[in-house]
Amino acid sequence: MTLYDEAVALWRRKRIGDDAELAEALNAYRIAFAYHSGKLENAQITYHDTREIFEHDGVSAYTGDLRTLFEIRNAREAYELLLDAFRERRALDEALLKAFQFRLTQNTYDARRRQLGERPGEYKHHDFVTGQTEVGAPPEDVPEEVAELLAELADFPPDQALTAAAYFHAKLENIHPFADGNGRTGRLAMN
Repeated sequence: MTLYDEAVALWRRKRIGDDAELAEALNAYRIAFAYHSGKLENAQITYHDTREIFEHDGVSAYTGDLRTLFEIRNAREAYELLLDAFRERRALDEALLKAFQFRLTQNTYDARRRQLGERPGEYKHHDFVTGQTEVGAPPEDVPEEVAELLAELADFPPDQALTAAAYFHAKLENIHPFADGNGRTGRLAMN
């Protein structure tokens, strides 16, 4: 048995049937995931602050940038949306993807993005550099490319869920459909 097969078998043995069982299975993971996902893009995020927000909906003795707190709280709310989608057996579609991105980025878009007309929960209207020079798909191609990606996911057999998740994340990052929060959105949807 390959490591891939072992990972799939591990999750199948958990026999997760509802959102409460999923929340229990992910209990320790949810804070660590939110911390590491946020830390990739914001060096100010700390594990302590992330844990406090997830467990108590607030922090004490914080003197940093408020955007950091919004990003952590948004991660918590997006995690709840993930559990709701699981409970409803909601397929990953364009509306859910946009809802994840909205929850993860609400109240965090900078003034420049807002002046350009960019809004959380909407596909980008302009190109934004994603690496040295990459900008992802042109804004006018984003809806079609995301639709193609979501259609491709439907072709993956259930025993290839991890492959589908990895493929989805890599391809979504390549498309870079949003003005901000693409990495966090892709990582959450991948889960």
